[in-house]
This record gives sequence, C-alpha cells and structure tokens, in this order.
Amino acid sequence: MSTKKSDLLLRKPKNGYDRITSAERQEMKDYCEGYKAFLDEGRTERECVIEIIRQAEARGYRPYIRGEAVKTGDKLYRVEGNKAIMLAVIGSESLENGAVIGDAHIDNPRLDLKPRPLYEDSDGMARFKTHYYGGIRKYQWASIPLSLHGVICMKDGSTITVRLGDEPGDPQLTIPDLLPHLADKQAKEPLWLAISAEDLNPVVGSEPYPDEDESDRIKLMVMALLNEKYGIVEQDFSSAELCAVPALRTADIGLDRSMVGAFGQDDRVCAYATLKALFDAENTLQRTGIAVFCDKEEIGSYGVTGMDSSYFDRFLSDLCDAQQVNLKTCIERSFCLSADVTTAYDTNYTFAYEKRNACYVNYGVGISKYTGSHGKSGASDASAELLAYARRILDEDGVVWQIGELGRVDNGGGGTIAHYMARRGIPTLDAGTPILAMHAPFEVTAKLDCYMTYRAMRAFFNH
Repeated sequence: MSTKKSDLLLRKPKNGYDRITSAERQEMKDYCEGYKAFLDEGRTERECVIEIIRQAEARGYRPYIRGEAVKTGDKLYRVEGNKAIMLAVIGSESLENGAVIGDAHIDNPRLDLKPRPLYEDSDGMARFKTHYYGGIRKYQWASIPLSLHGVICMKDGSTITVRLGDEPGDPQLTIPDLLPHLADKQAKEPLWLAISAEDLNPVVGSEPYPDEDESDRIKLMVMALLNEKYGIVEQDFSSAELCAVPALRTADIGLDRSMVGAFGQDDRVCAYATLKALFDAENTLQRTGIAVFCDKEEIGSYGVTGMDSSYFDRFLSDLCDAQQVNLKTCIERSFCLSADVTTAYDTNYTFAYEKRNACYVNYGVGISKYTGSHGKSGASDASAELLAYARRILDEDGVVWQIGELGRVDNGGGGTIAHYMARRGIPTLDAGTPILAMHAPFEVTAKLDCYMTYRAMRAFFNH
C-alpha cells in the first residue's frame, strides 16, 4: 500500500486517546487518583512539603547532611525553610556526567492575611484584611467558600498549624459580592477594577461578645474563639503565615470524568508528575536524578525558598563534594526539565490564542521552547539542539507531546523558573501540562495530559 506524501512530510496532530493502549488508559486513571489526593493534601507550599516528605520517607528517603558519603541508590532529601524541598537519587554513574533535574514550583496564587488582619466595621461584621499573592483575577475570589491555612509561630519557638474549612462541619469564610440590583456603577467598571484588592476581605464573624461593656465586640468574639481553639492573641498574627484558599475539593470534570478540577494545579500538576516520576525511576537511574520543589515562583522566585536563591546550588555542591566531583563539570553536563503548566486553547476566548501554535487538551504534555512576553522578554529560549534531544527521548518512550506557546504575541505572557536554572549554566527546557482557567480558584486539566507530563519526566530521568 502506497504512503501518501502528506503522511511523510506534514505534521498531523492526533488526539492522545487515539494513540494510547487500554493498559495505558488504566495506568492514567490510577495515576490521576494519586494526583487528586496530592492536591487535597497540599493546599499550600508548606503542606506540599509535608506531603512530599511523608511519601518520600515511606519509600526510604532520608535527610541528607553535608559531609555524608553517598553511594549508588541512596535516596536523599533536603528541606529549605519548610517551603521548598529537593529529592535526589544517586545514579550508577558519577555526577561528573551530570544530573537530570526536574524542577517545579509548589506555591500558587491565593489571599495572604496582612500582618494586622482582624478588624470590625460599621456593618456589624468582622473581616480579615488580605494581600493577594501572585497573579489573580480579583473578581473570581468573591462569593466562593474559602478555608484558612497556614502557621502561627509563637515567641517560645512553637508553631501552631491552622487548617480550617476543608472538613465537613468546619466553618468557612467568604467575600460577599455586590447584588446585581445595586451593581450598575460596578458593572461599568473594567473587569480588572470591578473588585479592588483592598476589598478582598473575607467575613469571619458577626456575633458580638456577650459582655456589653466591651468595645469591638464582634472582633473580640472572633478573637476569643481563636484563643479558645489555638491559644493565640491578636499580636500573634504578626508572626503568622495564614492564607485564604478556595474550600473546593478536587473533582472529576466532565460526564466522561476525563478532566480534573481543583485549586492549585498550577504548578502542583507538574510537581506531582516530577515526584512520581523520580519514585518510579529510582531503581533504573544511570545519572543522578534530582527533583526540586521550589517556592515563590508566582511572585518572582525571590527569597530564600525561591529559585533565585542558592539552596539548590548548595545541595548539588554537597552531593558533588561527596563524590569528589567538580561542581562546574557536573553543571555543564546536567539537564533540567523546568516543569510548569502552559495554557490550553479555549474556543470561548479565541482572541487570546494563536491557534496554530497553541497547546490543546488531550494532545499530551506541552513543550515550550520559550515563554516570556513582548519579544520573549524573560524567557530562557531553549536551543534547537535541546529540542532535538527532547524530541528523541519523548518519541522513543512513546510520550504523547505537543509544542506551543502561551498565547498571541503581545497579548500578555508569563515566565517560569527555567531562566533561573539556565542562568546557572544548566541546559533547560520548559514543559508542562496544558491547563484551563490558569490562576483561577478552580483550574481544569485533562487527565491524559497530566499522565503524559509524568511520562515525559520519567523518560528524562531514565536517560
């Protein structure tokens, strides 16, 4: 039978469901059940670190202490500031041949409580003042149920963990929106300005304290309840990290259950893929595999737990010292897959996309040669050689993949942590799961794309 010329020369994308086997479908479903559980356990970067440690220690990983000897098969981790963590599995080859690095972030957009958050106003309600973290569309955070997560660090050195609003029967918070009957003025505002940042104040109570001789009785009642539950006073908010996140459980989306809906999938979909891929490759690694789960990506990667910091360099340097390997040689021969989500084409918003260079749901993990905005500003822009290397590995492993960019040129844009790894001299490629409603309180991914992101990461670890 003759082969058509177009089959040989033209690119013909194919839906991933038409390319995978029944066995892969079952593996995909099993993988996504674990992913959904990970999302519900890790609602903040601190909670993700705790869950990663739990899973890692169950598989035999141990904290790595500087100066310890390492050998093939050792499974190690190091935590940075309780909000970032790195895992490593020592491969059969020396670090002189470099490492394979998977890098994802575990922070996500949310509403952080201000240092002096609790107040009572003339409407007879108490509220929390917030400062939003990362890029959000503020109107999306009104009139949805919110839960309270974080820690309160006391002067005596103890830490109180707060996780309130997720379990059945828990009280929840919310930011009431304006009723449509009185919203004529608001409706004329640009969407971006309809709700201001200083109005993102969740309601936390309305019942006054019983003693009529007290002042600020509603605020006092809320504080009395917090004192009863956690033993804190108002001044303790100054050394707390508390945030309001959507009190929405992870769910299957679509009558066919082909998608996942949840808060925080950017970038925990890639974080879980990286974690699971390292776990599943740990017995077959030739080069050392390192999984980095960083903080602060959504606000520029600054701070001691962001990728602009030196904690990764110190960890890699310590591992090289343990093998008496030159750090610079290791860096030059390493490879990093910067795992972060990309956007999925949505026909409701065709004005935002250039459809010939967009990623689509169910067409696999999305490869991004560059990110950035306005002339690729802020992008690391991977080389053609690196793309050829990636194509070979993905195709050899049967990974369903696609290549695209974030949206129309000059229509906005965004960055990842890739350029921080590239700045260290490590060849770095962006790849991740296409996502709908990125940065919204409830994001949507296709299960096939989640699974193929894991498959891609596993393929790179194994090369």
